[in-house]
Amino acid sequence: MAWIRYLSYFLAVALVTWGITKLELASPGSLRLHVVVSDADALGTSEFSPVEIIQAIMLLLCGGVMAWVARYCPSQAPLAIPLGGLALAFLIRESDYFLDRYLVDNLWQSLIAVVAAVVIVYTYRNSRRVRIALARIWPSPGLTLLFSGAVILFVFVRLVGHEPLWQSIIGENYLRVTKLAIEEFIELSGYFLWMIGTVEYAFQARAIAYREPQPAARRRREKRRHDSERPF
Repeated sequence: MAWIRYLSYFLAVALVTWGITKLELASPGSLRLHVVVSDADALGTSEFSPVEIIQAIMLLLCGGVMAWVARYCPSQAPLAIPLGGLALAFLIRESDYFLDRYLVDNLWQSLIAVVAAVVIVYTYRNSRRVRIALARIWPSPGLTLLFSGAVILFVFVRLVGHEPLWQSIIGENYLRVTKLAIEEFIELSGYFLWMIGTVEYAFQARAIAYREPQPAARRRREKRRHDSERPF
């Protein structure tokens, strides 16, 4: 039942958020939101934070769920594949520090460009199928939550997490860890919405797949109906 799922979402978000806050309160600095890796690293990074790890896990789950929808809900595959590609692009962006530091500098930008190109080409070549898939599932609570998460990740966090904004607000007492903490927690809220939206979208896509007869089954049903109507 839907209300059980939404209660589960509430409890899961509350539990994860409670765990993160209690971890930092019990052991200050354990969230590792400002780690200086070397003397040459003047700014520091939050990429080693448990918050970042949770975000990456959620993106992996979102990509896996979209792959499941594309595989087992054929009518929604044209929509699930671009959404899965978007989750992959988010994951690459969240891994930019490690890709640049341990592999090749600016590798994450090239990987995102490749993923974006594939998604754009696929969506363009299958634009009619994408519109049909969207028409079959809209209005959709899952897509609404996905859109809300995307607004937070693409717009809100980019503007509110802008470093000059917090330098202006806090003034001479500004610490970069403050900006990083605000940015990461806002991103986490966006990924929560993205994860819940992905799960809800999968439930709705599954319901559509079970409701719509498969082509082979439809042909067999029509043949039996035609045979039963033939005169003896």
